[in-house]
Amino acid sequence: MNFLIDFLAELFGSFTALTWQQVVMWIIGGVLIFLAIKREMEPTLLLPMGFGAILVNIPFSGAVEQLVDGVLEHGPLTTLFNAGISNELFPLILFIGIGAMIDFGPLLSNPKLMFFGAAAQFGIFITVFFASFFFDIKDAASIGIIGAADGPTAIVVSQKLGSNFVPAIMVAAYSYMALVPIIQPPVIKALTTKKERMIRMPYEPKEVTKLTRILFPIVITVIAGLVAPSSVALVGFLMFGNLIRECGVLNSLSDTAQNVLANLITIFLGITIASQMTAEKFLVPSTLLIIGLGLFAFIFDTAGGVLFAKLVNLFTKKKINPMIGAAGISAFPMSARVIHKMGLEEDPGNFLLMHTIGVNVSGQIASVIAGGLILNMFM
Repeated sequence: MNFLIDFLAELFGSFTALTWQQVVMWIIGGVLIFLAIKREMEPTLLLPMGFGAILVNIPFSGAVEQLVDGVLEHGPLTTLFNAGISNELFPLILFIGIGAMIDFGPLLSNPKLMFFGAAAQFGIFITVFFASFFFDIKDAASIGIIGAADGPTAIVVSQKLGSNFVPAIMVAAYSYMALVPIIQPPVIKALTTKKERMIRMPYEPKEVTKLTRILFPIVITVIAGLVAPSSVALVGFLMFGNLIRECGVLNSLSDTAQNVLANLITIFLGITIASQMTAEKFLVPSTLLIIGLGLFAFIFDTAGGVLFAKLVNLFTKKKINPMIGAAGISAFPMSARVIHKMGLEEDPGNFLLMHTIGVNVSGQIASVIAGGLILNMFM
Protein backbone atom coordinates (compact mmCIF):
# COMPACT_ATOMS: atom_id res chain seq x y z
CA MET A 1 0.00 0.00 0.00
CA ASN A 2 2.80 2.40 0.89
CA PHE A 3 4.47 1.55 -2.42
CA LEU A 4 1.31 2.50 -4.33
CA ILE A 5 1.00 5.77 -2.41
CA ASP A 6 4.65 6.62 -3.12
CA PHE A 7 4.18 5.79 -6.80
CA LEU A 8 1.06 7.98 -7.10
CA ALA A 9 2.80 10.81 -5.23
CA GLU A 10 5.77 10.62 -7.61
CA LEU A 11 3.47 10.50 -10.63
CA PHE A 12 1.54 13.52 -9.37
CA GLY A 13 4.81 15.34 -8.75
CA SER A 14 5.90 14.72 -12.33
CA PHE A 15 2.63 16.13 -13.70
CA THR A 16 2.80 19.20 -11.48
CA ALA A 17 6.38 19.80 -12.64
CA LEU A 18 5.28 19.78 -16.29
CA THR A 19 5.30 23.28 -17.82
CA TRP A 20 3.29 24.60 -20.74
CA GLN A 21 6.56 25.10 -22.62
CA GLN A 22 7.30 21.39 -22.35
CA VAL A 23 3.82 20.59 -23.61
CA VAL A 24 4.46 22.86 -26.61
CA MET A 25 7.65 20.92 -27.31
CA TRP A 26 5.65 17.68 -27.17
CA ILE A 27 3.34 19.14 -29.81
CA ILE A 28 6.31 20.15 -31.97
CA GLY A 29 7.72 16.65 -31.57
CA GLY A 30 4.34 15.20 -32.56
CA VAL A 31 4.24 17.37 -35.70
CA LEU A 32 7.70 16.14 -36.71
CA ILE A 33 6.63 12.52 -36.18
CA PHE A 34 3.46 13.16 -38.23
CA LEU A 35 5.48 14.61 -41.11
CA ALA A 36 7.88 11.68 -40.96
CA ILE A 37 5.25 8.93 -40.93
CA LYS A 38 2.16 10.37 -42.61
CA ARG A 39 3.87 12.59 -45.17
CA GLU A 40 7.02 10.42 -45.45
CA MET A 41 9.19 13.54 -45.30
CA GLU A 42 12.75 12.48 -44.46
CA PRO A 43 11.62 9.96 -41.81
CA THR A 44 15.20 8.90 -41.01
CA LEU A 45 15.82 12.41 -39.73
CA LEU A 46 12.46 13.78 -38.58
CA LEU A 47 11.31 10.69 -36.66
CA PRO A 48 14.28 10.64 -34.23
CA MET A 49 14.11 14.44 -33.93
CA GLY A 50 10.40 14.35 -33.09
CA PHE A 51 10.69 11.49 -30.63
CA GLY A 52 13.76 13.06 -29.05
CA ALA A 53 11.97 16.40 -28.64
CA ILE A 54 9.32 14.63 -26.57
CA LEU A 55 11.87 12.58 -24.63
CA VAL A 56 14.02 15.49 -23.46
CA ASN A 57 10.97 17.46 -22.32
CA ILE A 58 9.65 14.84 -19.91
CA PRO A 59 10.25 16.14 -16.37
CA PHE A 60 13.05 14.34 -14.52
CA SER A 61 13.75 12.05 -17.50
CA GLY A 62 17.50 12.57 -17.12
CA ALA A 63 17.93 12.21 -20.88
CA VAL A 64 19.98 15.40 -21.04
CA GLU A 65 20.95 16.07 -17.44
CA GLN A 66 19.72 15.27 -13.98
CA LEU A 67 20.42 16.20 -10.39
CA VAL A 68 21.82 13.27 -8.38
CA ASP A 69 22.69 13.88 -4.71
CA GLY A 70 23.01 17.58 -5.40
CA VAL A 71 25.35 17.05 -8.36
CA LEU A 72 24.28 17.86 -11.93
CA GLU A 73 25.14 14.88 -14.12
CA HIS A 74 25.07 14.61 -17.89
CA GLY A 75 22.45 12.30 -19.36
CA PRO A 76 23.04 9.86 -22.22
CA LEU A 77 21.97 12.29 -24.95
CA THR A 78 24.40 14.93 -23.72
CA THR A 79 27.13 12.30 -23.80
CA LEU A 80 26.14 11.46 -27.38
CA PHE A 81 26.16 15.17 -28.28
CA ASN A 82 29.66 15.61 -26.86
CA ALA A 83 30.89 12.48 -28.63
CA GLY A 84 29.50 13.20 -32.07
CA ILE A 85 28.57 16.87 -32.49
CA SER A 86 30.95 18.90 -30.34
CA ASN A 87 33.95 17.34 -32.07
CA GLU A 88 32.22 17.38 -35.51
CA LEU A 89 32.59 13.58 -35.87
CA PHE A 90 29.01 12.82 -37.01
CA PRO A 91 28.87 15.53 -39.74
CA LEU A 92 32.20 14.47 -41.23
CA ILE A 93 31.33 10.77 -41.27
CA LEU A 94 27.93 11.56 -42.78
CA PHE A 95 29.66 13.42 -45.61
CA ILE A 96 31.42 10.20 -46.58
CA GLY A 97 28.01 8.56 -46.97
CA ILE A 98 26.60 11.52 -48.91
CA GLY A 99 29.63 11.53 -51.21
CA ALA A 100 29.16 7.83 -51.90
CA MET A 101 25.53 8.50 -52.91
CA ILE A 102 26.36 11.24 -55.40
CA ASP A 103 26.74 10.59 -59.09
CA PHE A 104 28.59 13.57 -60.56
CA GLY A 105 27.93 12.28 -64.09
CA PRO A 106 25.15 14.78 -64.95
CA LEU A 107 27.32 17.65 -63.70
CA LEU A 108 30.40 16.44 -65.56
CA SER A 109 28.28 16.09 -68.72
CA ASN A 110 27.24 19.74 -68.39
CA PRO A 111 29.70 21.66 -66.18
CA LYS A 112 27.76 24.91 -66.71
CA LEU A 113 25.31 23.64 -64.08
CA MET A 114 27.93 24.51 -61.47
CA PHE A 115 26.99 28.20 -61.88
CA PHE A 116 23.46 27.47 -60.69
CA GLY A 117 24.84 25.85 -57.55
CA ALA A 118 26.89 28.97 -56.88
CA ALA A 119 23.95 31.31 -57.51
CA ALA A 120 21.80 29.43 -55.03
CA GLN A 121 24.14 30.42 -52.18
CA PHE A 122 23.02 34.06 -52.42
CA GLY A 123 20.70 33.73 -49.43
CA ILE A 124 23.57 32.79 -47.12
CA PHE A 125 25.40 36.07 -47.51
CA ILE A 126 22.38 38.36 -47.51
CA THR A 127 21.18 36.65 -44.31
CA VAL A 128 24.57 37.20 -42.68
CA PHE A 129 24.12 40.91 -43.38
CA PHE A 130 20.62 41.12 -41.87
CA ALA A 131 21.42 38.81 -38.95
CA SER A 132 24.33 41.07 -37.98
CA PHE A 133 21.78 43.69 -36.89
CA PHE A 134 20.53 41.31 -34.19
CA PHE A 135 23.52 39.12 -33.32
CA ASP A 136 27.27 39.16 -32.95
CA ILE A 137 28.95 38.83 -36.37
CA LYS A 138 30.14 35.25 -35.72
CA ASP A 139 26.65 34.24 -34.65
CA ALA A 140 25.24 36.03 -37.70
CA ALA A 141 27.65 34.15 -39.99
CA SER A 142 26.64 30.86 -38.38
CA ILE A 143 22.94 31.67 -38.85
CA GLY A 144 23.46 32.59 -42.51
CA ILE A 145 24.83 29.15 -43.35
CA ILE A 146 21.41 27.66 -42.50
CA GLY A 147 20.42 28.82 -45.98
CA ALA A 148 22.68 26.19 -47.50
CA ALA A 149 20.16 23.57 -46.32
CA ASP A 150 23.17 21.49 -45.35
CA GLY A 151 23.05 20.28 -41.75
CA PRO A 152 26.65 19.00 -41.48
CA THR A 153 28.07 22.26 -42.86
CA ALA A 154 25.89 24.30 -40.50
CA ILE A 155 27.13 22.27 -37.53
CA VAL A 156 30.81 22.56 -38.46
CA VAL A 157 30.65 26.30 -39.23
CA SER A 158 28.74 27.22 -36.06
CA GLN A 159 31.03 25.06 -33.92
CA LYS A 160 34.24 26.48 -35.38
CA LEU A 161 33.00 30.05 -35.05
CA GLY A 162 32.07 29.39 -31.42
CA SER A 163 28.46 30.46 -31.90
CA ASN A 164 26.30 30.78 -28.80
CA PHE A 165 23.34 29.32 -30.70
CA VAL A 166 24.61 26.00 -32.06
CA PRO A 167 21.51 24.02 -30.93
CA ALA A 168 19.06 26.41 -32.60
CA ILE A 169 21.15 26.55 -35.78
CA MET A 170 21.29 22.75 -35.95
CA VAL A 171 17.55 22.37 -35.47
CA ALA A 172 16.78 25.04 -38.09
CA ALA A 173 19.22 23.64 -40.67
CA TYR A 174 17.96 20.08 -40.44
CA SER A 175 14.32 21.09 -40.20
CA TYR A 176 14.49 23.12 -43.41
CA MET A 177 16.36 20.30 -45.16
CA ALA A 178 13.42 18.04 -44.38
CA LEU A 179 10.82 20.66 -45.27
CA VAL A 180 12.06 21.26 -48.83
CA PRO A 181 8.81 19.85 -50.34
CA ILE A 182 6.80 22.44 -48.40
CA ILE A 183 9.02 25.51 -48.68
CA GLN A 184 10.43 25.45 -52.20
CA PRO A 185 7.34 25.01 -54.45
CA PRO A 186 5.55 28.24 -53.36
CA VAL A 187 8.76 30.27 -53.79
CA ILE A 188 9.40 28.79 -57.25
CA LYS A 189 5.82 29.36 -58.40
CA ALA A 190 5.88 32.95 -57.16
CA LEU A 191 8.96 33.69 -59.29
CA THR A 192 8.05 31.84 -62.49
CA THR A 193 5.22 31.74 -65.00
CA LYS A 194 3.46 28.57 -66.06
CA LYS A 195 5.08 28.93 -69.47
CA GLU A 196 8.53 29.03 -67.89
CA ARG A 197 7.77 26.00 -65.72
CA MET A 198 6.77 24.07 -68.86
CA ILE A 199 10.07 24.67 -70.67
CA ARG A 200 11.42 21.31 -71.80
CA MET A 201 15.11 20.54 -71.50
CA PRO A 202 16.04 17.39 -73.41
CA TYR A 203 18.82 15.53 -71.65
CA GLU A 204 21.86 15.10 -73.87
CA PRO A 205 24.29 12.98 -71.88
CA LYS A 206 27.96 12.99 -72.78
CA GLU A 207 30.21 10.08 -72.03
CA VAL A 208 32.23 10.64 -68.87
CA THR A 209 35.30 8.45 -68.62
CA LYS A 210 36.17 6.53 -65.51
CA LEU A 211 39.42 8.47 -65.22
CA THR A 212 37.48 11.75 -65.18
CA ARG A 213 35.17 10.44 -62.47
CA ILE A 214 38.16 9.40 -60.36
CA LEU A 215 40.11 12.62 -60.88
CA PHE A 216 37.11 14.89 -60.25
CA PRO A 217 36.86 14.40 -56.43
CA ILE A 218 40.62 14.74 -56.07
CA VAL A 219 40.80 17.93 -58.15
CA ILE A 220 37.79 19.49 -56.42
CA THR A 221 39.34 18.80 -53.01
CA VAL A 222 42.57 20.52 -54.04
CA ILE A 223 40.80 23.52 -55.61
CA ALA A 224 38.46 23.95 -52.63
CA GLY A 225 41.43 23.72 -50.28
CA LEU A 226 43.18 26.53 -52.15
CA VAL A 227 40.09 28.75 -52.51
CA ALA A 228 38.64 28.16 -49.02
CA PRO A 229 41.12 26.22 -46.84
CA SER A 230 38.64 26.00 -43.96
CA SER A 231 36.32 23.94 -46.16
CA VAL A 232 38.86 21.24 -46.93
CA ALA A 233 37.73 18.82 -44.19
CA LEU A 234 34.10 18.86 -45.31
CA VAL A 235 34.90 18.85 -49.03
CA GLY A 236 37.57 16.22 -48.49
CA PHE A 237 35.25 13.79 -46.68
CA LEU A 238 32.51 14.38 -49.26
CA MET A 239 34.88 13.74 -52.13
CA PHE A 240 36.50 10.76 -50.41
CA GLY A 241 33.05 9.17 -50.23
CA ASN A 242 32.60 9.83 -53.94
CA LEU A 243 36.03 8.39 -54.70
CA ILE A 244 35.01 5.19 -52.89
CA ARG A 245 31.99 5.04 -55.21
CA GLU A 246 33.84 5.72 -58.44
CA CYS A 247 37.10 3.80 -57.96
CA GLY A 248 35.39 0.49 -58.76
CA VAL A 249 37.41 -1.61 -56.30
CA LEU A 250 35.47 -0.85 -53.11
CA ASN A 251 31.90 -1.68 -54.09
CA SER A 252 30.96 -3.29 -50.77
CA LEU A 253 32.41 -0.33 -48.87
CA SER A 254 30.56 2.07 -51.15
CA ASP A 255 27.26 0.25 -50.53
CA THR A 256 27.90 0.35 -46.77
CA ALA A 257 28.67 4.08 -46.85
CA GLN A 258 25.55 4.86 -48.91
CA ASN A 259 23.13 2.80 -46.83
CA VAL A 260 24.13 1.48 -43.42
CA LEU A 261 26.61 4.22 -42.50
CA ALA A 262 24.55 7.15 -43.81
CA ASN A 263 21.31 5.92 -42.22
CA LEU A 264 22.94 5.11 -38.88
CA ILE A 265 24.67 8.47 -38.60
CA THR A 266 21.48 10.28 -39.68
CA ILE A 267 19.55 8.58 -36.88
CA PHE A 268 22.26 9.50 -34.38
CA LEU A 269 22.25 13.08 -35.66
CA GLY A 270 18.46 13.33 -35.39
CA ILE A 271 18.28 12.11 -31.81
CA THR A 272 21.36 14.12 -30.81
CA ILE A 273 19.99 17.32 -32.30
CA ALA A 274 16.77 16.67 -30.41
CA SER A 275 18.78 16.62 -27.18
CA GLN A 276 19.14 20.37 -27.62
CA MET A 277 15.39 20.91 -28.11
CA THR A 278 14.60 21.40 -24.43
CA ALA A 279 11.88 23.95 -23.76
CA GLU A 280 14.18 26.33 -21.90
CA LYS A 281 16.59 26.45 -24.87
CA PHE A 282 14.12 26.29 -27.72
CA LEU A 283 11.16 28.49 -26.76
CA VAL A 284 13.08 31.74 -26.36
CA PRO A 285 13.01 34.84 -28.60
CA SER A 286 16.55 34.38 -29.91
CA THR A 287 15.86 30.82 -31.07
CA LEU A 288 12.63 31.82 -32.78
CA LEU A 289 14.45 34.71 -34.49
CA ILE A 290 17.17 32.31 -35.70
CA ILE A 291 14.55 29.96 -37.13
CA GLY A 292 12.94 32.92 -38.90
CA LEU A 293 16.26 34.12 -40.32
CA GLY A 294 17.05 30.56 -41.39
CA LEU A 295 13.80 30.45 -43.34
CA PHE A 296 14.69 33.82 -44.88
CA ALA A 297 18.07 32.41 -45.98
CA PHE A 298 16.48 29.28 -47.39
CA ILE A 299 13.91 31.25 -49.38
CA PHE A 300 16.52 33.60 -50.82
CA ASP A 301 18.85 30.72 -51.74
CA THR A 302 15.96 29.19 -53.68
CA ALA A 303 15.13 32.55 -55.24
CA GLY A 304 18.78 33.18 -56.14
CA GLY A 305 18.97 30.01 -58.20
CA VAL A 306 15.66 30.65 -59.98
CA LEU A 307 16.44 34.30 -60.77
CA PHE A 308 19.90 33.40 -62.07
CA ALA A 309 18.32 30.92 -64.49
CA LYS A 310 15.85 33.61 -65.64
CA LEU A 311 18.78 35.99 -66.17
CA VAL A 312 20.63 33.43 -68.29
CA ASN A 313 17.50 33.00 -70.43
CA LEU A 314 17.72 36.67 -71.43
CA PHE A 315 20.99 35.98 -73.24
CA THR A 316 20.46 32.55 -74.77
CA LYS A 317 18.22 31.09 -77.43
CA LYS A 318 18.21 27.65 -75.83
CA LYS A 319 15.95 28.34 -72.87
CA ILE A 320 16.50 26.87 -69.42
CA ASN A 321 13.63 25.85 -67.19
CA PRO A 322 14.25 28.31 -64.31
CA MET A 323 12.95 25.82 -61.76
CA ILE A 324 16.20 23.84 -61.98
CA GLY A 325 18.04 26.80 -60.45
CA ALA A 326 16.26 26.17 -57.16
CA ALA A 327 17.96 22.77 -56.94
CA GLY A 328 21.24 24.59 -56.30
CA ILE A 329 20.68 24.34 -52.56
CA SER A 330 22.49 21.53 -50.81
CA ALA A 331 19.47 19.42 -49.79
CA PHE A 332 20.45 16.38 -51.86
CA PRO A 333 18.52 14.67 -53.38
CA MET A 334 15.30 16.13 -51.92
CA SER A 335 15.38 19.38 -53.89
CA ALA A 336 16.12 17.63 -57.20
CA ARG A 337 13.18 15.26 -56.69
CA VAL A 338 10.79 18.06 -55.69
CA ILE A 339 11.57 20.18 -58.75
CA HIS A 340 11.42 17.19 -61.09
CA LYS A 341 7.98 16.42 -59.68
CA MET A 342 6.89 20.05 -60.18
CA GLY A 343 7.95 19.79 -63.81
CA LEU A 344 5.85 16.67 -64.31
CA GLU A 345 2.84 18.36 -62.74
CA GLU A 346 3.05 21.16 -65.30
CA ASP A 347 3.82 18.84 -68.22
CA PRO A 348 3.74 15.03 -67.77
CA GLY A 349 6.30 14.67 -70.54
CA ASN A 350 8.85 17.08 -69.05
CA PHE A 351 11.62 15.09 -67.38
CA LEU A 352 13.97 17.43 -65.54
CA LEU A 353 15.50 14.93 -63.11
CA MET A 354 18.97 14.64 -64.64
CA HIS A 355 19.25 18.43 -64.91
CA THR A 356 18.08 18.97 -61.34
CA ILE A 357 20.44 16.28 -60.06
CA GLY A 358 23.34 18.02 -61.79
CA VAL A 359 22.42 21.35 -60.22
CA ASN A 360 21.75 19.73 -56.85
CA VAL A 361 25.18 18.08 -56.62
CA SER A 362 26.82 21.33 -57.70
CA GLY A 363 24.92 23.01 -54.85
CA GLN A 364 26.31 20.38 -52.47
CA ILE A 365 29.85 21.39 -53.42
CA ALA A 366 29.06 25.12 -53.53
CA SER A 367 27.46 25.12 -50.07
CA VAL A 368 30.51 23.51 -48.50
CA ILE A 369 32.81 26.01 -50.20
CA ALA A 370 30.49 28.82 -49.05
CA GLY A 371 30.84 27.50 -45.51
CA GLY A 372 34.62 27.56 -45.92
CA LEU A 373 34.50 31.14 -47.18
CA ILE A 374 32.40 32.14 -44.17
CA LEU A 375 35.00 30.55 -41.89
CA ASN A 376 37.86 32.28 -43.70
CA MET A 377 36.14 35.66 -43.34
CA PHE A 378 35.07 35.45 -39.69
CA MET A 379 37.42 33.10 -37.84
